[in-house]
Amino acid sequence: MVLKHQQQKIAQNFGSASASYDVSARLQRFSGKHLLPWLPNRHDLTVLDLGCGTGFFSDILATRFETVIGLDLSKDMLAYTSENRNQDIHLVNANAMSLPFLDNSLDVVYSNLVIQWCNPLIDLLNEIKRVLKPGGLFIVSTLVDGTLFELKSAWAQVDDEKHVIDFKTKESLIHDIESVDFDLLEVKQQDIALEYENVRHLAHELKGLGANHVPNKSNKGLAGKDKWRKMTLAYEDFREPSGIYPATYALCSAMLVKLNY
Repeated sequence: MVLKHQQQKIAQNFGSASASYDVSARLQRFSGKHLLPWLPNRHDLTVLDLGCGTGFFSDILATRFETVIGLDLSKDMLAYTSENRNQDIHLVNANAMSLPFLDNSLDVVYSNLVIQWCNPLIDLLNEIKRVLKPGGLFIVSTLVDGTLFELKSAWAQVDDEKHVIDFKTKESLIHDIESVDFDLLEVKQQDIALEYENVRHLAHELKGLGANHVPNKSNKGLAGKDKWRKMTLAYEDFREPSGIYPATYALCSAMLVKLNY
């Protein structure tokens, strides 16, 4: 029940961000485009955009593949996609942890910055392996440990509460992949540093992405405002001479294949 509640809360956060998401999604655009060269050079394939959001990449996939399915937990995101994207995209409202597809039915699962919200990850990987055809590809990007280390460091100077979600290490991610018998064809990690005018700009973008959900977060009211002020002062340690505030995202991208057995 706790996991289900967390999934519902995440869906609400992303759903409320649907109108602002494409404006805020600098990181998603960068990471998603870096996955495109790994896609097969064949048109007659069925491709799932897992966690399609506003359908930005579903739209691109629809120009390259015969059948494209956009799946998301948020009905608001899907409504936005329906109104603004290619009408040939098949939209499905479902949880990634329980995919409504037959075994061995999909050629490619494409997922851009989604799986970090799915827990336990091994259950998700097993579900993706189930719906992929033998030889099918899982092309994925996610955030790993080191993401938002500046924000974590600044909050650590204020209190011991969790204000930023914990991301898996790259090594832990690879261990989970190998434990479900995917063949890891390629993996790469890179740090992406985005620039912000101030800490509030960073917080606004995280909220615009729907990425501000931390389980059991309790900072509210006047005490919360005081802690926010202390955190922003601590973040000054990272401010660049130009006045820009950086935030680092540890981006991990991988191409996996379902083995032929």
